[in-house]
Amino acid sequence: MHLQTGSFGGGNQFATLLTDHLRKLGHEVYFDLTPSDLDLILMTDPRTTLKSVAFGPVEIMRYIRDVHPSTLLVHRINECDERKGTRALNRILAVSNEIMDHTVFISSWLEKLHCQQHPFTTSRSVIYNGADPSVFTYQKKELPTTRKIKLVTHHWSANWNKGWDVYMHLDHLLSETSLGDQIEFTYIGNAPKLPFKKIRVVPPRAGKELAQALQEHDLYITASLNEPAGMHHIEAASCGLPLLYRTSGALPEYGASFGVAFHGPDDVEARLHELLHTYDRFTHALESYPYTSELMCRSYTELFHSLISRKESILAERKTNHFSLARQIKKHLHLIWLSLLNR
Repeated sequence: MHLQTGSFGGGNQFATLLTDHLRKLGHEVYFDLTPSDLDLILMTDPRTTLKSVAFGPVEIMRYIRDVHPSTLLVHRINECDERKGTRALNRILAVSNEIMDHTVFISSWLEKLHCQQHPFTTSRSVIYNGADPSVFTYQKKELPTTRKIKLVTHHWSANWNKGWDVYMHLDHLLSETSLGDQIEFTYIGNAPKLPFKKIRVVPPRAGKELAQALQEHDLYITASLNEPAGMHHIEAASCGLPLLYRTSGALPEYGASFGVAFHGPDDVEARLHELLHTYDRFTHALESYPYTSELMCRSYTELFHSLISRKESILAERKTNHFSLARQIKKHLHLIWLSLLNR
């Protein structure tokens, strides 16, 4: 993986956090397949056309066949077609997964979605995303009495499925109803070119700058559709912001006990008022918010140790013919075709 600086989405944040954690423990971490004796390869995305991706399944197959056959292979899956309305990503992930020894999904919802559509490794687990508590620090919140309540969301992507049907409905409510006398709404990140009336849009932020911006607000909303997990709501909850979250994707899996759920534009206003009435209960619950980078990284480290301790039995079950030259060529052509469909 090629780590990117600044604001660049949840996958990049995950890689940065896990790398720092592993190196602090004395482990060596590389971002390419140059070393000839890797213990384990973690593939985070098979799409080598992306600038953040350093290698894909074909490069891994060559490494196993020609360099180090006993390297263990783990596939972390954090994406799906349903998230952005693409057509072939789920199949790309499944085809790439055929050579893997273990699969990590970032939510149970995502695991169920993929495994109902395609076969994946029988050895698999769910490890939840987590934010860095040294950056996204909990602050006890109270609703203001002398100013408007500040509602916020943030997304790297400007894709419509990030929740713009709901955000534009809120924009209408804030401009046309009395809700605008009580609430102001800020969107941090890349936004589509839409005729906003009341939404305040600010550029993407990352790290401590983002944390500070979130902490200046009182409530957080995520209306994302088919979200595999995401980092945005985790970062907000880590800062102590009660959540107004959509009943879609993995959001209920992460948001339960830390906010109020809504279905869409039709009930978002009612659920917002419900959250305001139960605000103190959720600010208290967020004091023990569990989705931290420490837990996430520790879970990956424990998984890696467990796999390595069982290396002999894992390799005995591996289908070595999957790494033949003919298989490599076939998979390469198949992935090219699927990538063209995915555009």
